[in-house]
Amino acid sequence: MATKLYVGNLAYTTTEDELREKFSQFGEVESVNVIMDRDTGRSKGFGFVEMGSEDAAQAAIEAMNGTEIDGRTIKVSESKPQERRPGGGGRGGGRGGFGGGGGRGGGGGRCRY
Repeated sequence: MATKLYVGNLAYTTTEDELREKFSQFGEVESVNVIMDRDTGRSKGFGFVEMGSEDAAQAAIEAMNGTEIDGRTIKVSESKPQERRPGGGGRGGGRGGFGGGGGRGGGGGRCRY
């Protein structure tokens, strides 16, 4: 059964191909995913590597945790299941950008002084 590893403190320049190459020396790498910011398209500095077996995953954790890739000391651990966040997803409620209320000019019944 595959085991997913969390890889943290990555340089923003580290690619999925680089991670695949580094981790493949410990066994079969099923998938690699560097997490990107959806707004900027830039790496968020962490990702996940899915190893083909528990033994390969443990070997990778022991060998890679605390090593340096692209000038950064990485953290490698077994990935924990993502916790469910309360709420309806997205970016929360609120009233949108500018607090409601009238616009510019036009009187609107407010005293301007």
